[in-house]
Amino acid sequence: MWRKKKNVLSVALAGALAASLTACSTPSSSNNDTNGATSKPAATTAATAAATGAATGGKIDTSEFQTISYVMLGDKPKNGQFEKVMEKVNALLKQKANAKLEIKWVEWADWQTKYNLLLASGEPVDLITVATDWLDTWQNAQKGAFMPLDKLLPTYAPLTWTEVPPTDWAETKYKNQIMLIPEDHYTQWVNHGFLYRGDWAKEFGITTPIKDWETLGKYFQGVKDKKPGVMPWDPNGTSGDIAGGYINSHTDAIELPVSTGMFGIIYGKSYDEKYTAYSPIFDDTFVNFAKQMKEWGDKGFWREDVLNYKGDNRAELEAGKSAVDQHHTQTFLGERVKMDKLQPGSDLQFYPFSSTRNNLVSLSITHGGTSVGAKSKHPERALMVYDLIRQDPEIYHLMNYGLEGVQYVVKDGKRYRPEGYDVQRDDFYSDFWGGRIDKNEIPDGNEYAGKADMYAAYDKIKKPYPYGRFVFDKAPVTNELTAVTQVVGQMGPAILYGKAGDPVKAVNDFRAKLKAAGYDKLQAEVQKQLDAFKTMVESSK
Repeated sequence: MWRKKKNVLSVALAGALAASLTACSTPSSSNNDTNGATSKPAATTAATAAATGAATGGKIDTSEFQTISYVMLGDKPKNGQFEKVMEKVNALLKQKANAKLEIKWVEWADWQTKYNLLLASGEPVDLITVATDWLDTWQNAQKGAFMPLDKLLPTYAPLTWTEVPPTDWAETKYKNQIMLIPEDHYTQWVNHGFLYRGDWAKEFGITTPIKDWETLGKYFQGVKDKKPGVMPWDPNGTSGDIAGGYINSHTDAIELPVSTGMFGIIYGKSYDEKYTAYSPIFDDTFVNFAKQMKEWGDKGFWREDVLNYKGDNRAELEAGKSAVDQHHTQTFLGERVKMDKLQPGSDLQFYPFSSTRNNLVSLSITHGGTSVGAKSKHPERALMVYDLIRQDPEIYHLMNYGLEGVQYVVKDGKRYRPEGYDVQRDDFYSDFWGGRIDKNEIPDGNEYAGKADMYAAYDKIKKPYPYGRFVFDKAPVTNELTAVTQVVGQMGPAILYGKAGDPVKAVNDFRAKLKAAGYDKLQAEVQKQLDAFKTMVESSK
């Protein structure tokens, strides 16, 4: 999945920093050609206007100091570096917006449940990390979790408002109101697959890149036979990505933005039949998947108590105690560099699930984004703070990279680790995934040399994401969707990791429970709304 945006931003800024500041912005011109190279906007000359400027020419009163919360997905850092960086961030926010930022962490253990409960609680949070394809954004919007931003953005986040083109804002709307700010100006691939050791693959006689599950199984068996003390794969039993990965490798189905919890069960049949609702759960695809997972589980490719395991598989890969990690391209690019240091000669490689059939679909621009909580007490200041984080290079670099000289140094325009850097002592992250932009990025001087070739290969086969403006209205099937999601959560994990007994019987029982929960009514409603979406798309051409 791929995201590229081209944009040229011209902003005239006037005024001086005080309790209020006026900025005048001219609209951007934008070309959303995802096949072209990213063209970065001109640098902002007065980043403070992003927080305190008013595109309308009016004045903004920032005399009252306000604390702004920001919901982030991730485990709170524990080495003290985060606090040191935030002290600097907040000094700048105090100066530029008379505000302070507090991160509200939703940690990875049971993250989906915790995140949705937080949003449903009515707690007055300000900024919220969102994503329409993995964080149930539309479902939460339907529950009233977010504040409409149409009237606020031009005044309180003027640089972001002009930077995001109308076609992108259209993909952020629910009932014709803007519900989130998209991370639409950041280049990334987040198509999933397996990270594996190239040195071990060669040792096991696998001399070409892994491109199918059968060869992956041979790799796992090689680890089992020849690497005592190493777990072929040590997954967290709550992860459902493996189901979507198998479907991606064995069909051309495209998962629809209709969340059913642990893994999706309703897809568009293919890119050519994108408006036809289809479920691979009800054909041989899922039966074959369940059989393979039972076989792999029986062979000991993961631990016996996988369903209760909460460990860190990536850390085990880095320590040489696991042979793979399941995640996406961006993770691979970072881990490749890290593994070259931690496991010299490991030659980390990546098997994208889409490489089996070359059926790569681009990424929604709302894969990452930021919303404002419906009960936020300070939505205006929250947007000012967001505009600063996204647009002010100094604050952006702090939020994304940490302190220069501690977490990184810049040489010849590229970012490197300082001499003596210790990952446990000095590591920093904020998990800011809701508004990164290419123009403020500092290129990584140690990035994987094969990155350009990977991106070029993806470019040759990608198809544009077809559901960016499809918002499923669950109101007619709320009960059915809830019941189906519960069945997925209750029965799915055991099937996914080969712990449900006979796989054919397990899948048939799963299907029966889905039907009893109202699956047929749910799929019929999805199809009805896809038909309406098709009409809308075709009429707008």
